[in-house]
Amino acid sequence: MRSDARGTTSTVAHRWLADRVTAVWDLVTGRPVSLYAASVLRIGYGLLYLVFLLREFPHRNEIWGPGSPWTPALAQELFEQTGWNSILGLSDSRAYFECCYGLALLASALFTLGWRTRAVSVLFAVVVASFHGRAIFMTDGGDNLVLLMALYLVLTGCGRRWSLDARRIRRKAQGKGSAPAPRSSPTVRELHDARTTLVTVVHNCGMFVIAAQVCFLYGSAGLYKVQGASWGGGTALHYALNLELFRPWPALSQFVAEYTLLVAVAGYLTVLLQVAFPFVLFGRLKYPVLTLLLGMHIGIALLMGLPLFSGAMIIADAVFLPDRFYVSVSRLCRRAARRSDGGRPASAPPAERRTVPAQSGPGAFDSTSPVAVPTGGRQRSEPSGQPPTRPC
Repeated sequence: MRSDARGTTSTVAHRWLADRVTAVWDLVTGRPVSLYAASVLRIGYGLLYLVFLLREFPHRNEIWGPGSPWTPALAQELFEQTGWNSILGLSDSRAYFECCYGLALLASALFTLGWRTRAVSVLFAVVVASFHGRAIFMTDGGDNLVLLMALYLVLTGCGRRWSLDARRIRRKAQGKGSAPAPRSSPTVRELHDARTTLVTVVHNCGMFVIAAQVCFLYGSAGLYKVQGASWGGGTALHYALNLELFRPWPALSQFVAEYTLLVAVAGYLTVLLQVAFPFVLFGRLKYPVLTLLLGMHIGIALLMGLPLFSGAMIIADAVFLPDRFYVSVSRLCRRAARRSDGGRPASAPPAERRTVPAQSGPGAFDSTSPVAVPTGGRQRSEPSGQPPTRPC
């Protein structure tokens, strides 16, 4: 009797484990996840770095160019010790530096727009890494996070939504219409399926790494704060508000610092949010937590003068919002635009404008057969034969 019970329990456990492994494998290889979130990261970091470069345009030579106190010779000496490299170190010419700066502006703009995203994402990562390494002693946590995200986004299909690439593929699909697809040999189909599966796996792994990086960042920051006496005593934010280095508006900082009780509560809440963040991602509690974190980062940008760091963190938090959230926001924006268009009721768009390229295989990134997307209902449908996209 006992041996039969043990055998039954072992069989159930093995079956449960096999089901879990199969589910994880299907999730990783079946379809690309969080395509809208990846596009938001692309737009956010591309635009953030573009604004950063434009903001520092008058000081570009003193920060990254030949006129920097950290001379190209010193930078090259550091590169030899660390193994880092930069395209800015290939020449000391001012003209070469200006060309590199123009290239950085162009790469950031094209990456934001999603033009030839596969190739431009590599160029954007090279640009960010080069400028980061050239002025390594002037960077902060925001610069480090932008660098990491630029490298991770190379692995993702961040140009599949809200990009010029997606628009081009959609128009190509509309142009073909209902024309029958050309027949191909079984070998070609197998190679195509293998390629699309590989692209899907790389994309999903990239999105997982991005989510894990943000969780690790919040968790480690919270645990470090717990060990500090000032955070445990509730005085850390009070000291931060009175540091001259982080007071862009001294009057505003002084005004906030006078509310000592609220400042102490905000300090404890900050530690609680950061420590608890990795544990609330799989429930609805993550939405109020993300909202509070948004307010925290806005406060850091205003009171401490760290807009790049705050912007990088706010964009990184977007990876945890499901695609249905972005689809709903996009639908609401379109409705608001139609209502504001002279107050005239907008007619329903033609069917050919409500098509998106479907995926011919598991996780395909280059299918061209259109699938109609209904505008009504509570949830937008995904490409043919696929379940709704879930958050990473």
